[in-house]
Amino acid sequence: MKNKNIIGLASKKVKLLPHNPKWAELYRREEKIISSALGKAIKNIQHVGSTSIQGVNSKPIIDIAIGVNSLKDAEKCIKAMEKLGYEYKYYAGIRGRRFFAKGNKSNRTFYVHIEPINGRIWKNHILFRNYLRKHKESVKEYNDIKKLLVKDYKNDCETYTTKKDPFIKKILKKAKQEKQFGVIALKIKPYFHVKKY
Repeated sequence: MKNKNIIGLASKKVKLLPHNPKWAELYRREEKIISSALGKAIKNIQHVGSTSIQGVNSKPIIDIAIGVNSLKDAEKCIKAMEKLGYEYKYYAGIRGRRFFAKGNKSNRTFYVHIEPINGRIWKNHILFRNYLRKHKESVKEYNDIKKLLVKDYKNDCETYTTKKDPFIKKILKKAKQEKQFGVIALKIKPYFHVKKY
């Protein structure tokens, strides 16, 4: 598979493409490469971010979340990731993770977030993705927000990302409520039963 025009974007730039089903295939290919290099350090690995959600317009850079036992374990992965061509970016503005970028500054292709399994960052990655996969109305809202933001911030990825925060926080709140309600609903026993006659 040729990657040209499928993934790759200059650092700090914002360009949105319609969802491409080939992103999932590229993720699976990269997952195998990373899994082989990191081995047992990986407790879970997931395709996250906009490229993992059907219908969401996205920057053509694939986000991968790797769950490990601790940040110390994440730091043990640095050399192996660098051998795979990833640039280590420390926590890149978000404490509690270790961040890596693949591709040179004119053509970033993959971002890898190595974070404690079941920690806040890991849970947020999964909750946000899963909620949007289930709720198409939220996908439309997200696309509308992105479309407006890219007009003003196509050369300022940091501000573009910051401006999405209110939507992301809103979705995470809804996702947590939905998950909690689902768990509570399973625990509540009906206070009456219908007799069969």
